[in-house]
Amino acid sequence: MKCQSVGLTDPGLVRPYNQDNHYIDPEGRFFILADGMGGHAGGEEASKIATEVVKDYFESHWDAPINSYDLMEKAIYQANEQILEQQVLHPERGDMGTTLVVVMFRQGETWHAHVGDSRLYLWHQGQLQQLTLDHTWIAQAVRAGEISAEDAKYHPWRHVLSQCLGRRDLLEGLDIQKIEGLQPGDILLLCSDGLTEEVPDELINKSLQEAKDLQEAAQVLIQSAKDGGGSDNITVVLIQIQKEDPQ
Repeated sequence: MKCQSVGLTDPGLVRPYNQDNHYIDPEGRFFILADGMGGHAGGEEASKIATEVVKDYFESHWDAPINSYDLMEKAIYQANEQILEQQVLHPERGDMGTTLVVVMFRQGETWHAHVGDSRLYLWHQGQLQQLTLDHTWIAQAVRAGEISAEDAKYHPWRHVLSQCLGRRDLLEGLDIQKIEGLQPGDILLLCSDGLTEEVPDELINKSLQEAKDLQEAAQVLIQSAKDGGGSDNITVVLIQIQKEDPQ
């Protein structure tokens, strides 16, 4: 899959540090975004471990005789194990963890995986669709009809994760799915909740619609989150599908 991409991160206006990490493969094969938690040092370390371990695993096993689902699962499981090991080695970071969202183009297919409340969106012909389901207690309550989506926006527990890397039961909450039917011009947006907490989907959609290129779109999204309060670190990765070169 031929694509263009850009990634930007910003600490926001409240926190003096940035616990987000992201990685864009230079060959455009895969894209990773992680949002750490568990204090400054713990969150930054957890998101760094997740990003680097998944990256290294993909690179070393890319051409191995393994399907893409299993490749993603094994990479993320290994990242989780390394975070758990660091929790034991550094008890002061015992609560460290991270969200993760990954996009992979491999063997003619597109896959995504996620844990936590960092999101993946698809922008297609002027319409924005969230492809991931937040792994939060409040999102589960909304899906169960126990609370309205509007009330959930302001609920004090809206940031409490039901799943993240840094837990023994990770594989019970790991979502890995194929993305079908991507077309030239489509945009995939990976983002931490520092964007979605401050910027509604309608404004994200408008920003992608009006920007002249991906760099401008990423800059506008970051600035919109800061204009909305910038209460958290903000990271966005944008991937636009391109036409394949004629053979």
